[in-house]
Amino acid sequence: MPRLRIIGPGRAGLSLASALAPTSFEVVEILGRNDRVESAASGVDLVVIATPDSVIGSTAASIRPESTTVVAHMSGVHGPGLLGPHELRAAIHPLVALPDAETGAERLCSGAWFAVAGHRIARRMVDELNGHAFEVADDKRAHYHASAVIASNHLVALLGQAERVALEAGVPFDAILDLVRATVDNVARLGPRAALTGPAARGDESTISRHLAALGQGERATYEAMAAEARRLAGRVDSQPDVAGGR
Repeated sequence: MPRLRIIGPGRAGLSLASALAPTSFEVVEILGRNDRVESAASGVDLVVIATPDSVIGSTAASIRPESTTVVAHMSGVHGPGLLGPHELRAAIHPLVALPDAETGAERLCSGAWFAVAGHRIARRMVDELNGHAFEVADDKRAHYHASAVIASNHLVALLGQAERVALEAGVPFDAILDLVRATVDNVARLGPRAALTGPAARGDESTISRHLAALGQGERATYEAMAAEARRLAGRVDSQPDVAGGR
C-alpha cells in the first residue's frame, strides 16, 4: 500500500485526498502553508505538491530528498523538471475542473483523463482512480495546458457572455445551456469544423453586423474575436469585413 503526503489543502489537494480514499493509496497527512515541509518525504512513498504553480519549485526545494520517495506535482504547465532537487519525480495533472473538493473527488474517480510524466507511480495512481493517462513532452506542456484553459476556463467566460446577452433578450439561460450541450455532442460526433454552424460559417456578414449593432460596447470585442475564429475554422478568413471602413 503506497503511502503519500499531500502538500496543499486547496481544491486540488483535497479532491485528490478524497478520491484516493477507496484505493490502495493511503493519504497520511495534508500539509498547509503554515506547516514545515522539510521532512515531508520521510516515511512515505510519494509526496504530491498541490500548491499554486508559483510556489511548486520553492516547496520542492524545501523538502529534504529521500532516495526512495517520489515527489510529484499537479501542475499542467510544468513537467517534473521543476522538482529538481529530487531524484524520483513525477507530474500528475487531472484534465478536469475541480470547483470544490466534493465535486473534484467525484470527477477524479469517474474516468478522468490525466497528463502524467516521470515516475511510474503516476500511472499507477491514475489506474487506481479508473482514469486514463497520457504523456505530454516537457516542451509541449504549455501548449497542452493552454488547450485545457481554452476548453474550460475560456468556455466558462464565453458562457458568461452568452448569459448576459440572453438576459437582455429575456431568454432563460437554461435554454442556452441546452444548446451548448447539443453543440458539444455535435463536436464529439463530427469534429469542430463539421459541427460549426451559424452566420460566420455560412458567410452571412449582414447578420453578424446586426449582432454587433445590437450588442453593448463591452460585448463586441469578444463577439468579433470569436466570429474571426469561426471564419478561420470554416475556411472563410478572406471574408472578414474591413472593420476600419465600417460594417
